[in-house]
Amino acid sequence: SVSGENKRNSLEVSQRSYRFHFTEAHQSRTCKIMAVQQTTIVTTQHHVSSGTWTTGICDCCSDMSTCCCGLFCFPCMQCQTVSQFGWCFCMPLLDCCMIVSCCFRQKTRERYNINGSCCDDFCTLCFCYPCAWCQMSREIKTRARSGSVITQQITHS
Repeated sequence: SVSGENKRNSLEVSQRSYRFHFTEAHQSRTCKIMAVQQTTIVTTQHHVSSGTWTTGICDCCSDMSTCCCGLFCFPCMQCQTVSQFGWCFCMPLLDCCMIVSCCFRQKTRERYNINGSCCDDFCTLCFCYPCAWCQMSREIKTRARSGSVITQQITHS
């Protein structure tokens, strides 16, 4: 312990380390205390279904909001769907010869482990373009609601 009238105490604080300087007339002691921060990351995965779409190509009545949006404002529904997926919302507006649609359907299948092929995607989009987009929109909504991946970061000091 340091006491007395000739003794002086000073405190210096730097980022995440604390320094205490106790100075006597001709003697100096330095004590360094480091702050330790522990972080735990917990990841939980929930799977809705694996290998198949959660709704069929003609299951428009299972989600009436998607059906109505697709019917009355199809480009808006497309932009909203790709935005929810994490893509730039204007990508569907650049869809020339269904290239963006095919890529988007393939990426949706890959992310959610849905079986299929590029040929299946092309045929589905070629013959049922609006229904295929509604199906992709429903899939993304369903997976978002079920919480496909939840990541938590817990910090202990």
